[in-house]
Amino acid sequence: MRIAVSADERTGVADLVAEALRARGHDAILHGALSGDERDDWAWASEAAARDVVEGRAEQGVVCCWTGTGASIAANKVPGVRAALCGDAATADGARRWNDANVLALSLRTVSPAVLDEILDAWFAGQPSGEAEDRANVAHLGEIA
Repeated sequence: MRIAVSADERTGVADLVAEALRARGHDAILHGALSGDERDDWAWASEAAARDVVEGRAEQGVVCCWTGTGASIAANKVPGVRAALCGDAATADGARRWNDANVLALSLRTVSPAVLDEILDAWFAGQPSGEAEDRANVAHLGEIA
């Protein structure tokens, strides 16, 4: 699977994300500080990764910044992206299962290498729920007034 990856700085687990994805057999498309030749601000880098997902250059994305919050917000501004900020494996599994998340947002400050592996394992093991009540929740997100 091709996965777009962005980070605004090379700190914490930033470099480990792409390595962990490659170790799992995925191809990483690098953005921001990870690419070496792109803008490295979190908003630009996260949007670039999100656009890869919605425009078909990547099946999923992983966006990172210091807290993960800004990266998540920036990615979610791209129509068709469902980015979820996940700090543990249970949240990553739930984001895939109940929200059909297609972009994983991570904190470079709080995610350790061991927790990164747990989050990625849960993310890739998780599948969108086939239950009608779960799918209905995602399908009607735009209808909330």
